[in-house]
Amino acid sequence: KGPSAFIPLGEILQEGAENSRHQLLIEAFVSAGRVDNITMVMGLHPQYLSSFWKTQYLLLRMDGPLPYHKRHYIAIMAAARHQCSYLVGLHMGEFLQVGGNPAWLQGLHCAPQKLRNLNEINKLLAHRPWLITKEHIEALLKTGESSWSLAELVQALVLLTHYHSLASFVFGCGINPEEDQDGGHGCWPPSPHSDSSPASDDSMGSSGGKDAMQEVEVLMERMKLLQESQLEEEGVTQEEMATRFELEKTESLLVTPADIADHSLQSNVLCFVEDPEFGYKDFTRRGEQAPPTFRAQ
Repeated sequence: KGPSAFIPLGEILQEGAENSRHQLLIEAFVSAGRVDNITMVMGLHPQYLSSFWKTQYLLLRMDGPLPYHKRHYIAIMAAARHQCSYLVGLHMGEFLQVGGNPAWLQGLHCAPQKLRNLNEINKLLAHRPWLITKEHIEALLKTGESSWSLAELVQALVLLTHYHSLASFVFGCGINPEEDQDGGHGCWPPSPHSDSSPASDDSMGSSGGKDAMQEVEVLMERMKLLQESQLEEEGVTQEEMATRFELEKTESLLVTPADIADHSLQSNVLCFVEDPEFGYKDFTRRGEQAPPTFRAQ
């Protein structure tokens, strides 16, 4: 219950909260007419919330080369890449409020080609940013009907990385759906549909929980096999073992019990994602020559 699935409501709403935080929450209500759950949780660190607000206000509201509705659409693209339905739902509403075309919300295929051209770099920034090269930038800046100006592209890339990071905050803090959202735009990442998951519904009965438990048992068995193989192999580092475990865990979680799919996630989030199978992959391994990393000071 409350803004976060992990932090007790009493801790967030504790009496005698410092004046700076209280003032920030009042400002949020006055400016937006509401205090969303991200603000409630981040308000536990008032100085951080203040900096976050200033940054987000500059990105979304202040003068810039991109029109407001396109900024929100880029936020949707970034959040959808991590399947963060909370942020996708939030910015779908913002997109419509600033005059965005409702047809674009049917999916990425309905957006202008110029926005669709961001898909590749959005995908790489979200999961494997070390693969980005100057050619990706050049392809977007090349002259043509759907080309980007340098100023537009800089703002678009900052928006993408901002919302990739914010999706991690939403997941990490267990941000709950807003009460006034239809059924809630949950923050829940793809995972086994346990009975407590928003992806569950009454039609599932108790089979969803049982299937999830079976998956856990299978996962534990795989972990056991991995530990045994570690004893047999020489020179396997803890980092490599952790990577193998994460790979096994990811593969396990991608199996939806009893073919039950979260329909709302499919329709509201995945429609903004092309190549959904593309994800994180280690860019360097022991004994292999590491690829050059793309650095900026």
